[in-house]
Amino acid sequence: MRIIFIRHGKTAGNIEKRYIGSQDIPLCDIGITEIKNKVSQNIYPDIDVLVSSPMQRCTQTAKIIYPNKKLHIVENLHECNFGDFEGKTYEDLRTDINFQNMITRKGKSSFPNGETYEDFKNRCVTAFLETVEQFKDCGVLAFVIHGGTIMTTFETLCRPKKDFYDYMLGNGCGYICDFDNGILTIKDKIR
Repeated sequence: MRIIFIRHGKTAGNIEKRYIGSQDIPLCDIGITEIKNKVSQNIYPDIDVLVSSPMQRCTQTAKIIYPNKKLHIVENLHECNFGDFEGKTYEDLRTDINFQNMITRKGKSSFPNGETYEDFKNRCVTAFLETVEQFKDCGVLAFVIHGGTIMTTFETLCRPKKDFYDYMLGNGCGYICDFDNGILTIKDKIR
């Protein structure tokens, strides 16, 4: 099965380098313009089924890229809840002991009053696999979701296996993959 993964366009929080996970913020004007420019360059593949996180930054991106496709919302594909780190920048957090622990553990620790890495990973991978099963006969399936959601799903299912941060993408960028027997294989990048 061919699967396309696209990270949502830029938000004001992305530009300001803030931890924006559970906050439901829209694309900013720059983000909208960048996605429209990419669409005009025909960089996004044709698809049969369109899936998105429920967050408006993803639904807006999906509707700009694929305006004529029905949008299927999957609740559990939303970004990680960063708890006390939500809305803050590295500068805001650099002296916080919990933040330092997260950096040391490469993002794989609990966020104070937020989601644990394991809960986030399990939620995302389960939602991805359930969605693929639902649309297994569709042809080309596209997910317009969050960077963290893509990264944790790839860290778990992609081969050859790499680290979480090896799958980081810019806003509006993505991966073209094959999915077979529970394994994701990257075939190309969308830049």
